[in-house]
Amino acid sequence: MAGPVCAAAVVLPPDFPAGLLDDSKKLTPKRRDELCQIIINTAVAWGVGWATHVEIDRLNILQASLLAMKRAFNCLLDTDVNGRPNSLEAEAPFGKPFDTVTSKAAILSAVIDGLHVPQLPVPCRAVVKADATVVEVMAASILAKTERDRLMEYYGKLYPQYGYQGHKGYPTRKHRELIRQHGPSPIQRISFRVR
Repeated sequence: MAGPVCAAAVVLPPDFPAGLLDDSKKLTPKRRDELCQIIINTAVAWGVGWATHVEIDRLNILQASLLAMKRAFNCLLDTDVNGRPNSLEAEAPFGKPFDTVTSKAAILSAVIDGLHVPQLPVPCRAVVKADATVVEVMAASILAKTERDRLMEYYGKLYPQYGYQGHKGYPTRKHRELIRQHGPSPIQRISFRVR
């Protein structure tokens, strides 16, 4: 109900210890943080993309999620060696670039968690519950959830009356009560009903 949507794209090496990963929703925040560091340090490439609460209201959550996925993929392809974007298309991204010139795995394809795929310049396949079955999607899900949670904790410091550190912007009973009490926050998704 508040904040941006975050997506990640990950290319893992063949020897990545896949047994460490699981669906990000099943992991504790501490374990997600640990795995996030392992993924960042060992991935061939990774990128994170965002779509703002304003874009969510303008486009809808599905289209904004697909946009964040596209930005994550673009970040993975168009990031310099320091993780900074080479263009603004990725909307405040960061990551480790994929070197299509020197990489032996220069042919990419994408597996997307869910029913819909973003428009990417590579073959895409939607897989329901891929975040629990496909290693790269598990890794991407861990990165995205970890980064979004960190951002919502920061927003919790900016807007303490909304309790973002606890519910991370999800539609909990407490979050709804705080919206009714204080009105919408500056990062509220206005198109979402409070009820």
